[in-house]
Amino acid sequence: MIVTTKKLFEAAYGKYAIGAYNINNLEQTMGLFRGNLDSKAPFIIQISKGARSYTHKKMLEGLIRAADEVFPEAVFAVHLDHGDEETCYDCISSGFYSSVMIDASHESFEKNAEITKRVVDAAHARNIVVEAELGQLGGVEEHVAVDEANAKLTDPIQAEEFVRLTGVDSLACAIGTSHGAFKFSGSQGLHFEVLEQIQKLLPAFPLVMHGSSSVPQEEVARINAAGGDLKGAKGVNEDEFARAAILGVTKVNIDTDGRLVWTRVHREYFRDKPAEFDLRPIGKVFMAEYAKFIAHKNEKLGSAGHLDELRKLVG
Repeated sequence: MIVTTKKLFEAAYGKYAIGAYNINNLEQTMGLFRGNLDSKAPFIIQISKGARSYTHKKMLEGLIRAADEVFPEAVFAVHLDHGDEETCYDCISSGFYSSVMIDASHESFEKNAEITKRVVDAAHARNIVVEAELGQLGGVEEHVAVDEANAKLTDPIQAEEFVRLTGVDSLACAIGTSHGAFKFSGSQGLHFEVLEQIQKLLPAFPLVMHGSSSVPQEEVARINAAGGDLKGAKGVNEDEFARAAILGVTKVNIDTDGRLVWTRVHREYFRDKPAEFDLRPIGKVFMAEYAKFIAHKNEKLGSAGHLDELRKLVG
């Protein structure tokens, strides 16, 4: 069942966070649905601008529509991740997405608010909810690249003003997380004091944490042992998700960790079976491993076990 992120956030606020997972192909889609159902968790499917052009945007939409039929007990939102204004309008008019993110965080505060307000007006006319970003995360995500020195934490006072000016439904805040696998190469860390200040100024308003993969060191080590070369990769401590949820974070974006699982599975499989060339056996291995990964993340986010109660709320 496809719902809006607004419905998910209303149920989760202050108690747990919803996992927002990026997908690009069939195997990720199947593993994602299985993992969320195994852990009985609602979730958000994220499709990035890059994923929409990887093959064709309708291919991913078709996979999600099919999964919705195959797994009718699932409750989830379909969300555009890091969209520019043009892509947001395309997704809004498609009639498929229940949520879009406009990322104009690289612009000035005034320009960001202006662009976001236009997208909000267009989306709300179609009963679609909008996420925006204020502040800048370091690292690389799709077409967005910000070095650590230029990363900017979200100003709580500006956050309150931004929400008032734009009417946006949720806000991605820069609190020290970073995109990609190399998140904390310097002095960065999570700034919970910023979240506390924002929550005081915007009580009950849904906040979003981007760049929140934990980059498990076991995964990195196994990838490197199978021929990889990921040096110095590290990420967010997943044990801190629960604390963030209490402070108003209702959505946590996780992409890099899923890519690490994909890389580890494929490197190890072909290392151990060099004569193999059938894509299906390894696809089955990945789907099972990805489902285990998703279920584990949902436990850390606190969303595991909430599916049945949420179905009653939205059903």
